[in-house]
Amino acid sequence: MSGYASNNKYSLLGGLRAAAQSISYEIPLALSVLAVVMMSNSLSTIDIVNQQSGYGILGWNIWRQPVGFIIFWIAALAECERMPFDLPEAEEEIVAGYQTEYSGMKFALFYIASYVNLVLSALLVSILYLGGWDFPIPINLIANWLSISQTHPILQVVTACLGIIMTLLKTYFLVFIAILLRWTVPRVRIDQLLNLGWKFLLPVALVNLLITAALKLIFPLAFGG
Repeated sequence: MSGYASNNKYSLLGGLRAAAQSISYEIPLALSVLAVVMMSNSLSTIDIVNQQSGYGILGWNIWRQPVGFIIFWIAALAECERMPFDLPEAEEEIVAGYQTEYSGMKFALFYIASYVNLVLSALLVSILYLGGWDFPIPINLIANWLSISQTHPILQVVTACLGIIMTLLKTYFLVFIAILLRWTVPRVRIDQLLNLGWKFLLPVALVNLLITAALKLIFPLAFGG
């Protein structure tokens, strides 16, 4: 809408690219999340994190859903219009995409929204695949080493505070990776972008979902049955 309202052909082109890109990568993104939901038997992020806890880093979903993790991360970068998928804002081709005619606070809102989307996507990846607030080493194991009761109130407060810090560390590590990619990977063409979404990620995400369902029936304990 902002691109169309600008009465600028470059802005309109950027807006059309953004719409096509968003539609193309929504479906693989949702299918990769469905595989995680199927494993945890719940849509609650708390249940998803709890399902990964108990074994430390070895229990995180990144090991049980490596394909889903890669699909989700690629689709999240595309949804956030980050490199190498920043076609709507391709500065060398269409000036600045749908932001061309905006300046001041209006442009700042676009810019802030882009980074809010990136942080939110990284937060979702850390919760769905990297154990969320779970520690790489199980907290009950650390408590046993230190001979501290797991029901001790001070330990519970410390665990809660460290859990928030752990979630933020995982999130900002993923944000760092996204920023690193921005200065490392070249931009893809619009046809390559759409082909990757429809012809590669979508079928792979479907197969990953079907394999997850089959493995959940065969190995119910390992896959959260």
